[in-house]
Amino acid sequence: MADDVGLEIQLCSEQFGSGEARGCRAAADGSLQWEVGGWRWWGLSRAFTVKPEGRDAGEVGAPRAASPPLSGLQAVFLPQGFPDSVSPDYLPYQLWDSVQAFASSLSGSLATQAVLLGIGVGNAKATVSAATATWLVKDSTGMLGRIVFAWWKGSKLDCNAKQWRLFADILNDVAMFLEIMAPVYPICFTMTVSTSNLAKCIVSVAGGATRAALTVHQARRNNMADVSAKDSSQETLVNLAGLLVSLLMLPLVSGCPGFSLGCFLFLTALHIYANYRAVRSLVMETLNEGRLRLVLKHYLQRGEVLDPTAANRMEPLWTGFWPAPSLSLGVPLHRLVSSVFELQQLVEGHQEPYLLCWNQSRNQVQVVLNQKAGPKTVLRAATHGLMLGALQGDGPLPAELEELRKQVRAGPKKESWVIVKETHQVLDMLFPKFLKGLQDAGWKTEKHQLEVDEWRATWLLSPEKKVL
Repeated sequence: MADDVGLEIQLCSEQFGSGEARGCRAAADGSLQWEVGGWRWWGLSRAFTVKPEGRDAGEVGAPRAASPPLSGLQAVFLPQGFPDSVSPDYLPYQLWDSVQAFASSLSGSLATQAVLLGIGVGNAKATVSAATATWLVKDSTGMLGRIVFAWWKGSKLDCNAKQWRLFADILNDVAMFLEIMAPVYPICFTMTVSTSNLAKCIVSVAGGATRAALTVHQARRNNMADVSAKDSSQETLVNLAGLLVSLLMLPLVSGCPGFSLGCFLFLTALHIYANYRAVRSLVMETLNEGRLRLVLKHYLQRGEVLDPTAANRMEPLWTGFWPAPSLSLGVPLHRLVSSVFELQQLVEGHQEPYLLCWNQSRNQVQVVLNQKAGPKTVLRAATHGLMLGALQGDGPLPAELEELRKQVRAGPKKESWVIVKETHQVLDMLFPKFLKGLQDAGWKTEKHQLEVDEWRATWLLSPEKKVL
């Protein structure tokens, strides 16, 4: 009877990560009897026994339990500690990303076949030197394009990572379509494949950089290397599956250009759709200009702060990688002033470590940042600039801003710097509440993804200057 009672008492328990905990009880012979919680996934509920050290050592060693197949796959292809070690949007993003990678792998096989056909593989009249020259021109064009694009847009990829990620994959489809069509016009073959390779090199820069930015977002335990490595394993598995399917598909479409083009168009449609779903599933918790514009507009109209999930769902994905120059942060001071009077006029009313110049006719805001400006100052300056833009828009506003909107719409009775000075007073009351609302809603305000240039300045400020 005592033994039966002993079996019912749980001595200790353990769990792996956030998995199901399993208990341990004392067996009749004094050994430890562990539950195998993981086996319950398969409709089993068994326990294994650990003999006390020194007893029947030749028969039983360390505790062993057969891992279910899903656990083994998880260890190979998912980051350690999944799902707690990654962001909540990790799994839906990776699933759709795998679908798009599979479709892209099959499309790439069709494009590669077309390029090899155009170079002359299988054609007795083709020469090695001609094929080599074409290949060298193609590669050199892509290398130059990679350098130029990284210089031109490299610093802006973090700000709109989702939009550039989608852009890169669509551009990759365009590049493969050019390769498919290249053999149709042999006289333009070299130019076509060079243009295609140029596009693919841009894809490599934009796709790789944005993937790194998304890895930073998804890694929640300082495990960016693990997340990146497992993403590479997933991509390798998908590409391997695509390779095997391509070996079956290519003989079927060989010699049938129409069927090959039809397959390519179908795979391209699947690729774009899967990419859209993957990017749309991402929930970025830092503010860029697009998300800040959405959140601020909703706050001014309804007095509520959108949470990251709602704001990301509303964020436009087809635009944003070339945003309208309505807000410029970190501009040089010499661009805005050319005299002592203009500098005094610009500084007047600014008690924060930034200077804001508003062009009403163009609805363009330029912000000069002080050397002491931190992330919260940049966030306030961006909020200030977007709030000025709201004065020329539609929709309800708080009473203080509504009065200013009437003055702006009435005509140029007040100069822009006077309106800016008055909005500072409104922002002194509005921004602390807005900032707290952002933090309560789950936004990370200690950092941002606003596009900020490197120019900083110093100027004589009033003694009551506030440094955020």
